[in-house]
Amino acid sequence: MRAAIIDQPGSIRVGDVPDPNAGDRQLVLKVGATGICGTDLHIADGHFPPTPYPIVPGHEFAGEVVEIGADTPGDWTIGDRVAVDPSLFCGYCTPCRSGHGNLCANWNATGDTVDGAFAEYVAVPASTCYRMPDEMTWQQGALVEPVSCAVHGVRQIGVEAGERFLVVGAGTMGLLMQQLLQRGGAHVTVVDRNEARLGRATRLGAVRVGTDVAELDERFDAAVDCTGAASAIEAAFDSLRRGGRLLVFGVAPAEARVSLSPFRIYNDEIKIIGSMAVLNSYGAALGLVASGAIDTDALLTDTLPLDEFPAALDLMRSGAGLKVQVLPGGVDA
Repeated sequence: MRAAIIDQPGSIRVGDVPDPNAGDRQLVLKVGATGICGTDLHIADGHFPPTPYPIVPGHEFAGEVVEIGADTPGDWTIGDRVAVDPSLFCGYCTPCRSGHGNLCANWNATGDTVDGAFAEYVAVPASTCYRMPDEMTWQQGALVEPVSCAVHGVRQIGVEAGERFLVVGAGTMGLLMQQLLQRGGAHVTVVDRNEARLGRATRLGAVRVGTDVAELDERFDAAVDCTGAASAIEAAFDSLRRGGRLLVFGVAPAEARVSLSPFRIYNDEIKIIGSMAVLNSYGAALGLVASGAIDTDALLTDTLPLDEFPAALDLMRSGAGLKVQVLPGGVDA
């Protein structure tokens, strides 16, 4: 089969690899659509330490069941349409046993540490697959994973009706956070240095948009950084009222550091919260997408065939596209 392969950081190609086989309790899927996110760029550049090389990336995906492994529970049938949670938790370590599988000491993920879905076919544990309603498209199915990350993030920080939220970053994750927070009753302001992205935030219901947090001259009940940039995290922190909350949601380099006032954290009782990937949030996310609660049309901007995977990465890196997806083809939506 054809697949995108990162042989080592900076070495990206599309070539032939062996077809996957369904092991025990596994399904093989014919891939319908796979999304590109910032983690894929980190993997391509060698900045995601858990990743071994070579690897077939791709962790945001949906597809059709074409093979069922032995002893696979769940009444699966050939032709089932599924979206896939890429999380692979061990179930035995202390974080897993205390309900924090996303912090698994032996953490793995399809497309991040084992071969993923920038390919014609992919093998996955049946336990990570969720049936999609017939009316959902493959592209919508591939968006469920980022939505599930945003659902977990909203659960981490919490939201109450009438709260004033600041979202820093109007990329895919920022606009997903905006939509979920608004559904929780928040009034959301969105900031992004790329002014071209702010129109989408306005159309999705932002009460205010801007290119610089410092220019807003406003204090917020809570803020979410979706950029991973130290300067953006610091600006979001500085925008909070006394008793405010900050969610660090964007992925920063491991070596990055921020400068925050410990006195203000103490004196103003500022809460700083992290959110890591997916945790018991995938099913809820699929329901939100399937019901139309998330405006997917506002996010999906570019689709490319599998053979143009390097170009799709470049498009994502340039910031010209919002949610860029690869369609391996051969599966009708």
